[in-house]
Amino acid sequence: MTNARLTIGLIQPTSTTSVERNAALSEPMIREAAAKGAQLISLPEVVNLVDIRKGRSMQEARTEADDPCLALYRALAKELGVWIHVGSLALRLEDEDRMANRAFMIDDKGEIRARYDKIHMFDVDLDGGESYRESKLFRPGEKAVLVDSPWGKIGLAICYDLRFPHLHRTLAENGARIILNPAAFTRKTGQAHWHTLLTARAIETTCFVAAAAQCGDHEDGRETYGHSLVVAPWGEVIADGGETPGIVITELDLGEVDKVRGMVPSLSNGRPFTLEEK
Repeated sequence: MTNARLTIGLIQPTSTTSVERNAALSEPMIREAAAKGAQLISLPEVVNLVDIRKGRSMQEARTEADDPCLALYRALAKELGVWIHVGSLALRLEDEDRMANRAFMIDDKGEIRARYDKIHMFDVDLDGGESYRESKLFRPGEKAVLVDSPWGKIGLAICYDLRFPHLHRTLAENGARIILNPAAFTRKTGQAHWHTLLTARAIETTCFVAAAAQCGDHEDGRETYGHSLVVAPWGEVIADGGETPGIVITELDLGEVDKVRGMVPSLSNGRPFTLEEK
């Protein structure tokens, strides 16, 4: 039997270019969230290492077995008796010259229940010759992931995945009631699209969508938007972390998922179709 209510905590830091410093930065925030009653604590994308410079980040990144942040989060989950969603870690891979952008769901015993590698990579050529190739830094994932939890099934996504509604719909059609979409959204794109995209994904999937976010000015020159959000299935923003480091705590009434799906049964009303061109 699933629990009808969930107190969720979102951690919003300004992560650095040092894995050890980021572990020290996030630990007191996790402890505070647990002390305030959070049962599931979600961390943002690349919480262990924010550094877009490939040479520097590859040198600093650790493997999954050696990453001190992952070891810390597993120990904290067990000590505090909470579930911890590690929005993602930048992890060195043994078999190629790229990293994994990998999320983890850790249960209240400190065990890893699921791993998810970010599927969609932000690769773009801009006016003036500027280009960005996330796929040069990270190896794309290939599998969507659902996690069984005391609060029902939880779907996992990361940052740029937010712009791909078919991923979120697939998670919802297969039982997700909550979708976690942590991010390190840039300030420019965040100001333009963050609230709109998260609200749209919640409405389309009739799920709670929660997104822990990086914020502020980072050591590598990146500027992230913050505004860790929780959006209800009807589309209301029920929590917003603003633009500075901090913690968001809010309670989800998971009965709202069934209520909204009864009012707007778009998941069950979906039909297959073909495309005809003339």
